Amino acid sequence: MNLMYGVQVDVLSYITWDVSPVIVSFGEHFVLRWYGLLFASAFFIGHLIMRRVFLTEAKPLEALDSLTIYVVIGVIVGARLGHCIFYDPYYYFVEHPEEIVQVWKGGLASHGGAIGIILALLLFIYRNQEFTFLWVADRLALVIPLGAAFVRLGNLFNSEICGVPTNLPWAFRYPLRDGICGGVPCNDCGEFPRHPTQLYEAGAYILLFLLVMFLYRRWRANVRSGKLIGILLLGLFIARLFIEFVKENQESYQTGLPLNTGQLLSIPFIILGIYLSFFKKS
Repeated sequence: MNLMYGVQVDVLSYITWDVSPVIVSFGEHFVLRWYGLLFASAFFIGHLIMRRVFLTEAKPLEALDSLTIYVVIGVIVGARLGHCIFYDPYYYFVEHPEEIVQVWKGGLASHGGAIGIILALLLFIYRNQEFTFLWVADRLALVIPLGAAFVRLGNLFNSEICGVPTNLPWAFRYPLRDGICGGVPCNDCGEFPRHPTQLYEAGAYILLFLLVMFLYRRWRANVRSGKLIGILLLGLFIARLFIEFVKENQESYQTGLPLNTGQLLSIPFIILGIYLSFFKKS
C-alpha cells in the first residue's frame, strides 16, 4: 500500500500504461508519434464526414476545402496561443517568447482551440457570405467531439493530462511520465495509479458525437439554427467541468483553488450552450 493525496492505493491493482508515444523514428529529424497521427486523423475523418454533409445538402465542395483550411489553422493557432495565455503567460511572453511557435514541444489548450474555431468561422463567413455562421457551426458540431476524442487519445499515448491518484480497479499507472505532477516537478509521479482522465474525456466525447449525429439525422429538415452547436457546447464543456475534478492541475498556481483554469474557461461556453440550446428563438 502507498498513500498519496490522502488516497491509499494498492500498487498491485492497476493497469500499467507504458506504451511508447513514438510509432517510428528515422534519426533525429523524422519522428512519427501517436499524438500527431491521431491529431491529423481527426481532421481527415472530420473532412470526410463534412464532405458527406455538403453533398447531402447540395453545398459546393470548394467551400468545404476552404473551410477545412480555416478550421485547421484556427485550431492549431488558437490552441497554442490559448495554452500560452491561459496557463503560463509569463514563461512564454516574457521569459521564452521564441517557444510560442514551437508547437512540436507540446502545449495545446482546447479552450483556445474553441476560440480559434470561432474566429476561423467568422473569417470564413466573411469571405463566403452564402453561408451563415450558425449553419456552419451546426455542421461542425458533428465532427468536433470526434476530433476532441482523438486528441485525448493522443494525450493518453503521451502519458499526459492524467488524473489524480485513485484506488479504483481501472486506475492507470504511467511509468513514462516526464516528472511533472500537478504542475510541479515530481520524482515518482509515474508510480501511483491514477484516474485515466484521457479515457473519461474521450469516452464522453464519443458519446456526444453519436448523440449529435443522431439529432442531425433526425432534425436536419427543420432543426433550429444553433441548436446542434448549442447541445455540443453544453455537453462537451459540462463533461470537461466535471472531469477536471479528478484531473491533475496543469500548473502549480491552480493548487488549492475551488475551480481550476480549465473549469473557469468552460463556464462561458456552457452559458453559450444553454442559450443556443434552449433560449435562442430563431
